[in-house]
Amino acid sequence: MIKLIIGRKGSGKTKKLVDLVNSAAAQSLGNVVCIEKGDTLTYSVTHKARLIDADAYEISGYGEYYGMISGIKAGNNDITHIFGDATLRIGSRDYDELFEFFKRLEKIDGIEFLFTVSADKEELPEKIFNIAEIV
Repeated sequence: MIKLIIGRKGSGKTKKLVDLVNSAAAQSLGNVVCIEKGDTLTYSVTHKARLIDADAYEISGYGEYYGMISGIKAGNNDITHIFGDATLRIGSRDYDELFEFFKRLEKIDGIEFLFTVSADKEELPEKIFNIAEIV
């Protein structure tokens, strides 16, 4: 399942994401991962969640982002949630590529995905909402 927090910059997406990461980490019987661009969430996300800075691994583009997520899953089958902040900054603002990224992710079983997307709902193609829901 893929969930999205959407809205323009400054609309509170990251704050909501942090709350959901911390809640999932407190309740999950497995492992919770949060991927960010930069290291701004270091003191906001609980130590019970694995926080990964995509910049530290020079991840850019949806192909590399998918590869990173696949590698994380391959290395740990106990992951229940993967959260991603700054999705368009890690991938790109190409919404067709974003859709293809989500299509690939939905084939990974057993993980609940949640991503922040800095865009208004009207900007995103309707096909994205066929595979992802807004939180």
